[in-house]
Amino acid sequence: MTQATPNDPAIARLSLVDRYLPVWIITAMALGLGLGRWFPNLNDWLDTVKIGTVSLPIAIGLLAMMYPVLAKVRYSRVGAVAADRRLMITSLVLNWLVGPALMFTLAWLLLSDLPEYRTGLIIVGLARCIAMVLIWNDLACGDREAAAVLVALNSVFQIVAYAVLGYFYLELLPGWLGLDTASLDVSMWEIAKIVLIFLGIPLAGGYLTRRWGERSRGGEWYETRFLPRIAPFALYGLLFTVVVLFALQGETITSQPFDVARIALPLLAYFGLMWGLSFALGIRLGLTYEKNATVAFTAAGNNFELAIAVAIGVFGVTSGQALAGVVGPLIEVPVLVGLVYVSLWARERFYRASIVTMPSNRP
Repeated sequence: MTQATPNDPAIARLSLVDRYLPVWIITAMALGLGLGRWFPNLNDWLDTVKIGTVSLPIAIGLLAMMYPVLAKVRYSRVGAVAADRRLMITSLVLNWLVGPALMFTLAWLLLSDLPEYRTGLIIVGLARCIAMVLIWNDLACGDREAAAVLVALNSVFQIVAYAVLGYFYLELLPGWLGLDTASLDVSMWEIAKIVLIFLGIPLAGGYLTRRWGERSRGGEWYETRFLPRIAPFALYGLLFTVVVLFALQGETITSQPFDVARIALPLLAYFGLMWGLSFALGIRLGLTYEKNATVAFTAAGNNFELAIAVAIGVFGVTSGQALAGVVGPLIEVPVLVGLVYVSLWARERFYRASIVTMPSNRP
C-alpha cells in the first residue's frame, strides 16, 4: 500500500470527520465557548471531579483520544526506531534545548510587562508533548512507532528534568541577565503521576489490545477489522476535549479577550517556529517524511496537562500563570491542525519521489 498525498483519490475515501476536521474543530471551539458563556456554573460542574489537578471530563477525552492511536502502533518495530541515534538525538535537542529556550525568549520579548503571563508561558514551554502529538502525527501520516518512542523518551526526561529546567529558566538565567525572577516548586512525583495517567494508561491499553488481537484473531483481522472500528474514537475524543477545554474557560476568554490575545501572540510564534525549524532540520539531516513529521510535531507540541497542573498547584487556579497555561492548548489545537495540512503539503513538495515507492505505516 502506498501513502496518499493530499491530491490522491484516497482522500475522498476519508471519513466525514477526517475530511472536514478543521470545520469540526472550529465548531467544537465555538460550542465550548458558547456553553461556558451561557452556563457560568458549567465551569464549576466540569471542574468538580478531577484526576490529580486535571478535570475528569478532560481526562476522559484525552484517554479516549490517545488509546486508538496507541493501539495502532506496531510495537515489534519500536526497538528498531529506538536504535536510530540520529532520530533520538535530534528530538532530544529540539525538545529540551531549543523548545524551552525559544519559549523563554518569546515570553520575555512579547510579555515583558506581564510577569504572570510570561511565567505561565515559560512553564508551558518546559512541558514537552506526550498526548495530543499522537493525534497530529497520525493525521499527518507520520511514523507511529517513532512517535510512541519519542513520547516515551519525553516522558522520562520530563520527570527528571522539568523541575531543574524550571529553576534554570525562572530563577537562574533571568538572574544572570538582570531580569525579574520567579520560583517553581514542583515535585518529581507530581510530574510522574501526570505522565503515568495520561501516557501510561493508554499506552498499556494499546499494547495489550494489540497483543490480544493478534494472538486471538490474527494480525490481518486486527489491522483490517478491529482498528478501523476504533479509529474514529480518537477524533471523537479530540473534539470532546476541545469542547470541554473551551467550556471551562469560555467566560474567561470572552471577558478578557485582550489578555488572551497577548498570550496567544507568543504561542502562535512558538508553534510556527518550532515546527518549521524542526521540519527544515529534518530535511537537512535526510530524515524520511514519516520520521521528519514525527520529530516536527513532537517538538512543536506541549504537555498542557502538566503545564496547567503546575501553574495551578504553584500559583493558584485564578492566577495569570494558570490562565496562560489554559490558553496554551486553546491556541495549540487549531494551529497544529493547520500544521497537519502544511505537513501534507510539504510531503508533496519535498518528498514527491519517495511518496510512490515508500511503504505506508498505515494499517
